[in-house]
Amino acid sequence: MTHRLTVIGTGYLGATHAACMAELGYEVLGLDVDRTKIDRLSAGDLPFYEPELEPLLRRNLATGRLRFTTSFDEVAGFGDVHFLCVGTPQRAGEYAADLGYLDAAVDALAPRLRRPCLVVGKSTVPVGTARRLAGRLAELSPVGEDAELAWNPEFLREGFAVQDTLHPDRIVVGAPLGADRATKALREVYAPMTAAGTPFLVTDYATAELVKVSANAFLATKISFINAMAEVCEATGADVTKLSEALAHDDRIGGKFLGAGLGFGGGCLPKDIRAFMARAGELGVDQALSFLHEVDAINTRRRVRMVDLAREQLGGSFRGRTVGVLGAAFKPNSDDVRDSPALDVAAAIRTQGAHVTVYDPRALDNARRVHPDLAYGGSALDAARDAHAVLLLTEWPEFRDMDPDTLGSVVTERNIVDGRNALDPDRWRTAGWTYRALGRP
Repeated sequence: MTHRLTVIGTGYLGATHAACMAELGYEVLGLDVDRTKIDRLSAGDLPFYEPELEPLLRRNLATGRLRFTTSFDEVAGFGDVHFLCVGTPQRAGEYAADLGYLDAAVDALAPRLRRPCLVVGKSTVPVGTARRLAGRLAELSPVGEDAELAWNPEFLREGFAVQDTLHPDRIVVGAPLGADRATKALREVYAPMTAAGTPFLVTDYATAELVKVSANAFLATKISFINAMAEVCEATGADVTKLSEALAHDDRIGGKFLGAGLGFGGGCLPKDIRAFMARAGELGVDQALSFLHEVDAINTRRRVRMVDLAREQLGGSFRGRTVGVLGAAFKPNSDDVRDSPALDVAAAIRTQGAHVTVYDPRALDNARRVHPDLAYGGSALDAARDAHAVLLLTEWPEFRDMDPDTLGSVVTERNIVDGRNALDPDRWRTAGWTYRALGRP
């Protein structure tokens, strides 16, 4: 393994990719323009929570295979393969993706590339971005077209990012026809994965870009489908968990992402499907993705319905009531509160007159920064103390495994609203709780 790798952008994707590539034995240099972030990573301190990643980071820092810098000159001189892992957030007030960080990274790197190399985009981007950046790279780099571009989308799941990087279910590489040097280099970089049987798919730029956003659009659609069925179940008295179980036995459908509840959030799925819709409009094929507007709307309605259900549980008003909220992260095994359904619900209930206390095993610091107006507890019991209703909004294992009687000993009224269909209703009702959940009678 002779390639030396750089990773530009050391957020969630970049830090994970850098540490995992070093774990495979490569020399890796990570870059970020944020000096504070670089100092923390260099000290082995992960700026976010991801299971298994911090020990990997520290181990590879100790071996010397992994280092971090703020210098583009150092990166350009060091690397044979440069991975672009910068963020592509949603533009303020728009659906479209903001490519400013990505463009800035290319503009900073390209003029410093003085020997043949490969630049590899991993960020999630609107289709057409790679072709544009390839032209920009050739125009700005001293070696011209010898600075090649490939697109290699990431498919990380928060909470499973190390596993997904080291043992991916597929590797997709987008490159122009005849770009044999680029695909050969990435086959060599990913040889440990392909040797273990991971499929290696070579496509054109546009197809590689579409793979990631298409996957996210499909998953979002599946989640919103079962949540749409939950709306129907509530109107008919049916049980969406039993419906989902029955559907999952159909091999054509499967049970993954078929759990009804509060819906999806985070920094990827919501902004990626919106950017996909925006790009479809620019291409004149917006009707092809019109269904994603309803997918997004269904997802948003679940949050509103959760607030309504909690209010119903309290007799029609939150005023003067105390509500305990279990969960702030958008999903378990993460401290990410971007577009978190749990925090959205907690904030909405507070604005309607309730005193709301939130607890999350990992995300409290991030939640406080986003919603300093909410109260926070150091445990599930703290959050539930004196509550007239408890809401389970992120399905952490410790919440799934809670003892109903222990929690019941600190509340004012035993009302629980399960926003993730994570609890056993019979167990909680036997313990004297009034149990309600989205999509269940």
